[in-house]
Amino acid sequence: MKYKILSLLICMLFSCNNNSDQTKPNIIIIYADDLGYGDVSSYGVGTLETPNIDKIANNGIRFTNGYASSATCSPSRYALMTGIYPWRNKKAKILTGANLIIDTLEMTIPKMLKTKGYETGIVGKWHLGLGDSKINYNEKITPGPNEVGFDHSFIMADTQDRVPTVYIENGYVVNLDPNDPIEVNFGDNDYGLPSGKKNPELLSMMWHHGHNSAIVNGVPRIGYMKGGEKAKWSDIDMADKFLDEAKKYIDKVKDSPFFLFYTLQQPHVPRTPHPRFEGSSGMGPRGDVIKEADWCIGELYSHLEKNNLLENTIIIISSDNGPVLNDGYYDDAVEKLGDHTPAGQLRGGKYSLFEAGTRVPFITYWKGKTKPQVSDEIVSQIDFLNSFSSLLGSDIKSRDGVDLSGVFFNNIGNGRDNLVIEAVKRTALRSGNWAMIPPYNGPEKNTNVNIELGNSKEYKLYNLENDLSQKNNLAKSNPEKLQEMINLYNEIIGNESIEIKELILE
Repeated sequence: MKYKILSLLICMLFSCNNNSDQTKPNIIIIYADDLGYGDVSSYGVGTLETPNIDKIANNGIRFTNGYASSATCSPSRYALMTGIYPWRNKKAKILTGANLIIDTLEMTIPKMLKTKGYETGIVGKWHLGLGDSKINYNEKITPGPNEVGFDHSFIMADTQDRVPTVYIENGYVVNLDPNDPIEVNFGDNDYGLPSGKKNPELLSMMWHHGHNSAIVNGVPRIGYMKGGEKAKWSDIDMADKFLDEAKKYIDKVKDSPFFLFYTLQQPHVPRTPHPRFEGSSGMGPRGDVIKEADWCIGELYSHLEKNNLLENTIIIISSDNGPVLNDGYYDDAVEKLGDHTPAGQLRGGKYSLFEAGTRVPFITYWKGKTKPQVSDEIVSQIDFLNSFSSLLGSDIKSRDGVDLSGVFFNNIGNGRDNLVIEAVKRTALRSGNWAMIPPYNGPEKNTNVNIELGNSKEYKLYNLENDLSQKNNLAKSNPEKLQEMINLYNEIIGNESIEIKELILE
């Protein structure tokens, strides 16, 4: 009996229950793909309903000035993981079958968390490259997520619209038959197989631009693939698969503090909602997959609640960049949009230096710790590493991140003074209520996706406090403010001081 009492006292002393170390909250980042500022209904600017995201947003902190680092996917993911501006890394661009762009010696969020005793996992889209030479999908693929800090990884290599269309778990292709090896190329070798360009009669989804190579499940992709038939994923089951893997990971590590990077594929193209969600939005497949993603988030939330993990789990919801409608396939995203505004009042979208390219849904939630709040503070995903580090008492800091732990988790403090944003290797500056876009050569609009890019032969300067839609360029009428912004921009990116008159493109 005395041993039972002693064991009970020890258990009470050390809190023998799930996640016993209450000073180390679990951390889950839910990262959507191409989700716009207006696509989450709690932001009050679109017509699509997202009740499960809203439940978290309305009980947490909803940031109205929350930014991805970039207006495209891979650079934003690099910045989030490392706390370093992606324009500092020449490899941080939109990737297709590329090698790993995070140096294995770089500090990352999962690496930092492992120094504090965390289990670390990623489930979903990766798109940060794999390997350090030609990728062989028939053997262990390394380096990858596991070499930059993740104990467990269940991913797709790039995006749903590219080959190889297989899942990779801890470096190995799932369900690969060694007698049916995978070959992949992004050149002109179609392996003698049908393609979107040659065989439109085989397609269940017609390509609009760029997605006309290998056909998998009736969907034309970027690149060609031969073999790996048993390993190929089912597109309509992808959301369920990633959700199931996320739950399995949580079940495995729930007795320790854990980090889960849950990276959704929605609403990136190709949009392939499960039949349960077809027609659920009235907006075609794009709206349907956002409804599907919202359901997945609700299911994950319920799973945490059932396992008594919710009270000690930080949940962050955001997106890697702003919205795009037609991004390579005819799928009624434009035709069935109706009154919905994916970007809200913001100008631009994915690929753009205007606000809609990088200002995205941005929500933090910690039950019992964060008070419900709408915050106008400027925050960025680049700041996650420093903020988690500070929260956990670590001295690890990134080059470009800011410690916003008070703003993110405790309803106190101020956000960033300024932020450099990036879109396809072009950069611009947000400082206070002002936004400045330098001159850039190139088309003003990407006509394939019908999005304004922000390119111009002259500087653009906007006061976002009274011109959120960036319609009134103040560069000529307020040269003093413009020069102030140029000087700050040059200071951050390391350029020598340049006068306004020198920066007008010929």
